[in-house]
Amino acid sequence: MKKYLIPGLFSILLVLLFSSCTRKSTQSFSFAFYNVENLFDTVNDPGINDGRYVPGSDLDWDTEKYRHKLDNLAKVMAVVDSTGFPSVFGLSEVENRTVVEDLATHPLLKKAKYKILHKDSPDGRGIDVAVLYRPKDYKPLETRFIRPVFPEDSKTKTRDILYTKGLVGKNDTIHIFVNHWVSRWGGQEKTEPHRIVLAKLLKHLSDSIFSLNPNANILIAGDLNDNPTDKSIAEYLQAKEPVAAPLSGKLYNLSLIPYKNGEGTLFYRSWDMFDQIIVSAALLDGSNGLKTTSKSQHITTKDWMLYKPEKGPARPNRTATKNYYGGYSDHLPVFVRMNLVR
Repeated sequence: MKKYLIPGLFSILLVLLFSSCTRKSTQSFSFAFYNVENLFDTVNDPGINDGRYVPGSDLDWDTEKYRHKLDNLAKVMAVVDSTGFPSVFGLSEVENRTVVEDLATHPLLKKAKYKILHKDSPDGRGIDVAVLYRPKDYKPLETRFIRPVFPEDSKTKTRDILYTKGLVGKNDTIHIFVNHWVSRWGGQEKTEPHRIVLAKLLKHLSDSIFSLNPNANILIAGDLNDNPTDKSIAEYLQAKEPVAAPLSGKLYNLSLIPYKNGEGTLFYRSWDMFDQIIVSAALLDGSNGLKTTSKSQHITTKDWMLYKPEKGPARPNRTATKNYYGGYSDHLPVFVRMNLVR
């Protein structure tokens, strides 16, 4: 009996050890970004342009519509990561910290126990970027709100770039930049110089990090209001298509392949890929502790998130334009998963 007992126990120990190592090697970190389309409360703030999102306006924005908006956004955000909740969730078009708190504590998201990074920006529309993060997955070490300056147009005020550096796991550092670049309102060519300024700023910031560590983990995400092949991103930010052997100190655009395949995150006359996730080479090859599980970002699309017009393809079911529709957002969320490789 004893001659079978010892080998049997040894086999069990091997299985447990292998299972433990497998669980460790597949520990993951995930990131999502969502332009939530004008998440405003119902309070009239004289310091910002929120007049359409108050009771008695042309949208007749009220508590019921605000709560419905929160319900819709939380429903979308709860299905972005099929395994649970994203570790870090970047947001754009939020009015203030209060609306972000209302979203983070919504019953559909409450279990995530998200903490918040946010600061009011000088944007004329009164919208900001924000970050939700799960403290068990991500521990911020440094957070800065970088204010863009346009040398040839000092009157333009836009959203800050939210920069956060933190730890994933015990000792894997990642640098995250959450953006909402100047919109195309007034025309693409007229507004393109502003987005080029922002691209140059991000390139400078990422190069500064690479100068200290060419294998740094960098993630740039947001609504860039340009497509991956546009000048600001392709030429000035120099975010290229992912390759099998990425070069250290370079940026690679996880949205480029889906965009070339006709996918997008918002629809005007055709699909645009304004919402993008761009990563450093280290995140593609896993050379610095984290590795993306795909060379393409995932776009979350459910039938219930879409509106089907009489003519043309289905597109994101938005909250409002000139009229109130009661939808979710005019954008779709994007998502990427990473594994801890050590």
